[in-house]
Amino acid sequence: MSDVKQIDLKKTILAIAGPTASGKSALAMDIAQKYESVIINADSMQIYSDLSVLTARPDVDDMAQIPHALYGVMDGSKRCNVRLWLELARQAVEHARSQQRLPILVGGTGLYLNAARHGISDIPEVSEQLHQKAVTLYQQIGGRAFKEKLMQFDCDTATRLAEGDSQRLIRAMGVYWQTEQPLSYWHSQPLTGELKGEFIQIAHLPPRQSVYDSINQRVIKMLEQNAIKEVQNLLSRNLDPALPVMKALGVAHISAFLKEEIGFDALISSISQDTRHYAKRQFTWFNNNFISEITNKEKYSKRIISNIFSIIPK
Repeated sequence: MSDVKQIDLKKTILAIAGPTASGKSALAMDIAQKYESVIINADSMQIYSDLSVLTARPDVDDMAQIPHALYGVMDGSKRCNVRLWLELARQAVEHARSQQRLPILVGGTGLYLNAARHGISDIPEVSEQLHQKAVTLYQQIGGRAFKEKLMQFDCDTATRLAEGDSQRLIRAMGVYWQTEQPLSYWHSQPLTGELKGEFIQIAHLPPRQSVYDSINQRVIKMLEQNAIKEVQNLLSRNLDPALPVMKALGVAHISAFLKEEIGFDALISSISQDTRHYAKRQFTWFNNNFISEITNKEKYSKRIISNIFSIIPK
């Protein structure tokens, strides 16, 4: 743990970042039980109402003990993005402060957390018509050809994206069609919209193997808690496959299981493996891109929060 100066609690925003299944929620709950707090979601999938179990949203008991915000507040037919989340987070922080509560941002979506502290590029919204045009083109010509086409307009963005990253490729194309400027141009503009306050950021990065073990256990627990039924209900809505909620970890795997394309053991194995790969990418991102006042690299325990309490005045 690194030492940081004490910060006025009335101005503080606490942000807890880390990979999936690392113990972020438990850490937030322990802090919130000492300080009057509101736990605010900073996970791009937990914001959707359709997938409570599969996205490991806080359970009913936790949400009854401590006020939570931005969990399950958006229907899966909608698209959340960084700008929309940032505005919702601003409202949640202001509401917490109006109740004299400490706002605690918690999540594994680094882009959300960085936007909260530093702001985001002021990228114009893409019309639904142009977005659908880009979706249709991607479906017609495939990822490789779509990426090559984007390369003609936005070489910087296309170069750093994989051809299978349909969501970001489609967004980049839509932005170019909407503005006649590449996404890389907008990313080069000054950042705006950051949340007002003094941040204490905690990077919770326990040993990878402990996280991987937790993921394996969590996947089994999710399946025992009706994750399959949850996805079945989602699929019955016949939503656009390009929507973010349809790309949540586990949706494609359970869909394959329901179609009898894979067995139950393969379902467990494939979700666990892909979630471990996702956690590995999160570790890399937070190590390289997240500025933290406190970094914890131990498995979560009660002892860890005593160090955090020591720098947050009551």
